[in-house]
Amino acid sequence: MTGKLLAIILLVSAVAAGAGMYYLQVYGFYYDVAAKPGEDVMLLAEGAEDSQSISYSAFQAIDADSSPIRYRACFETDLTSEDLSAFQPVKDPEPLTAPGWFDCYDAVAIADALKSGQAQAFMGTKNIHYGVDRIVVLTNDGKGYVWHALNNCGEKAYDGTVVGEECPPRPEN
Repeated sequence: MTGKLLAIILLVSAVAAGAGMYYLQVYGFYYDVAAKPGEDVMLLAEGAEDSQSISYSAFQAIDADSSPIRYRACFETDLTSEDLSAFQPVKDPEPLTAPGWFDCYDAVAIADALKSGQAQAFMGTKNIHYGVDRIVVLTNDGKGYVWHALNNCGEKAYDGTVVGEECPPRPEN
């Protein structure tokens, strides 16, 4: 009898721990980002140091304090491809996935649009966090998507290799 009781307690504990971890990964750490008009969607012009705001509407975003690369956003814009020619493109961007409940952002569809030429990726803001850049993708039909991605310095910093002199100094905590 004691063995059965211990097995049941162990099984219930495992299920509860698994459900708790699932909840925390998919829902627990995320929060809605309050829109800051004129600051949410910015693009970096070729040769510029600072990003500039673009026109957008229907902005939705989520983020989590647990990681600098959990930011995802969706928006709409009326910019044309001619308007975008002055901004710095990003080569081979890889959209990061978002939780399934964040309906407006579909990483697979964004990647397909980038491959087919229906969307273009641009540098939003360099080093929004240390080693992390903000990537902005705009589709031909006026939809926009944003995510954070590790840049070269971030990849080096997080995989343990020597960062090197080309990277800015790490901020103090």
